Amino acid sequence: MAWTRRSFLKSTPALSAATSSLGLVASASKARAATAKPALLGGSKVRAEAFPSWPVSGESEAQALIETLRSGKWYRGNGQQTKKFEEAFRNLTGARHCLATANGTSALYVSLNALDIEPGDEVIVPPYTFIATINVVLRQHALPVFVDTDINTFQIDAKKIEAAISPLTKAIIPVHLGGSACDLDQILSVSRKHGISVIEDACQAHLAEWRGRKVGTYGKAGCFSFQASKNLTSGEGGAILTDDEQVHDRCYTFHNNGSGLKAPGGNAAYSGTGDNRRMVEMEAALLLQQMTRLEEQSKCRTDNALYLTSLLKEIPGIVPAQIYEGCTRNAYHLYMFRYQKAEFGGLPRATFLKALAAEGIPGSRGYLPLNREPFLKTAMASRAYQKLFPEDVLKNWEERNECPENNQLCEEAVWFTQNMFLGTRSDMDQIAEATRKIQKHAGELMS
Repeated sequence: MAWTRRSFLKSTPALSAATSSLGLVASASKARAATAKPALLGGSKVRAEAFPSWPVSGESEAQALIETLRSGKWYRGNGQQTKKFEEAFRNLTGARHCLATANGTSALYVSLNALDIEPGDEVIVPPYTFIATINVVLRQHALPVFVDTDINTFQIDAKKIEAAISPLTKAIIPVHLGGSACDLDQILSVSRKHGISVIEDACQAHLAEWRGRKVGTYGKAGCFSFQASKNLTSGEGGAILTDDEQVHDRCYTFHNNGSGLKAPGGNAAYSGTGDNRRMVEMEAALLLQQMTRLEEQSKCRTDNALYLTSLLKEIPGIVPAQIYEGCTRNAYHLYMFRYQKAEFGGLPRATFLKALAAEGIPGSRGYLPLNREPFLKTAMASRAYQKLFPEDVLKNWEERNECPENNQLCEEAVWFTQNMFLGTRSDMDQIAEATRKIQKHAGELMS
């Protein structure tokens, strides 16, 4: 017998009852949204309680910190926690090598140095990302070259990367934004064709996958952050994944002030230049305990995010971010959608977000266009860049880095943070109810 969704539900009374119950909840939510006065105009808010707090911790984290504290071994050179975390994260992701770092920015910075990205080089980056992705390029006195965003996915438009490559291009830093994977098939194909290194910025993408394999394991290096907001956190901290032993050794040397793993005499000998970008033992101890919660939390986020998408896609003017076919797992560090104000009677996004907040639903506008930030013009005008790059390269930089799709995205984007997806489906119903309520009364909110 061929099973259809309808026949399966009919044959399973409990599931059928649950589905009917969800349908009743959705119908009641729509009815309330049609009649209830927006909280911003004095009505009752949809949600009175706060969303789940972050980070989540318990006795295991406290005990791990106490044990590390009492050991007196707080530094990776004489402790074991950082090494244990590196092994655990390597096993979790399937990478051959893992190096823990002070933070995600350090992971990117160390990777650039290990891969010989030098002053005068160009590095392809997305314009829709956290500033650290760009700052590490500028610290190398390399030139960031922005490739426009795929507005449907919020990711770098991989089909536009090849046109941005020049003889100076030495690396591509694609960002798996919000926990969704960018188009690695296209990016890796271009990198192989032109002999350009890929450094995956997976700082928001713990457990995310491309074609069943963890992101961060495809490029020459993959960089992660464990900053306070991240799905796996120790307040700060980062990691580099690589399958290349030489890259790992060079990363280790650079992050350890030039003292390498294989240097005679250990930390007393130096095999290269470097910096101090080491993780401390307390962070590693925290991460080992946080990892025990990661899979369960990830599944909860995914279930709620998929359910919310099924609700929001029925609301005209709300366009959830699409996921590439190759992205077999989304980490949902962010839940992102586009707000099209024409479907809300012209209600500005800022007012929409204010109205959402009044209903008890916190949202964010997301990033501004990085390629248009004034500090970049200052960098281009600096003595270092004037010496390093030909006059015509700097003169045409602004025009070369126009990103019209990203400009539109930055006018429409709305984000929800990952902790909002650690509750129940009823939380998602409330988000949808608040959105419908605002749309129904958008005219009144405009006045």
